[in-house]
Amino acid sequence: MKNQNNFKGAIIKESLANQVVLKKVRITKTDILPVTENHKTPWVKQWTFHYIEVYEDKAESIASEISKNMDSKHVWYADFRNYKIHYVIYYNCVFKIDVNKKEDYQKAIDYGSKLGLPDYQLDFSPHH
Repeated sequence: MKNQNNFKGAIIKESLANQVVLKKVRITKTDILPVTENHKTPWVKQWTFHYIEVYEDKAESIASEISKNMDSKHVWYADFRNYKIHYVIYYNCVFKIDVNKKEDYQKAIDYGSKLGLPDYQLDFSPHH
């Protein structure tokens, strides 16, 4: 599966209402982090942080599936990228960003901010 066109990123297991999509990605590493006040997610005790790899030809459909299966009661995001495209995924909303376009990133950051995500969590842009 290693290929520079493949996408790498992360998803928090607790952000998913339906976790079946995790079977469709390659999980390369998992970290479990205890939730602190800083995380702004008091409804969960931990974040199970999966680092993932997604085939290039599956990226669009996986992004859509993650978006549809995210917890709709709380605000989360997931993301994955390759050298040219970055998917930033919210519940029922997917941003497909050209990694060289700062303005594309700004739209995804503004959207997350409007939803109430803390600024420190909206650090996915290389232009940030």
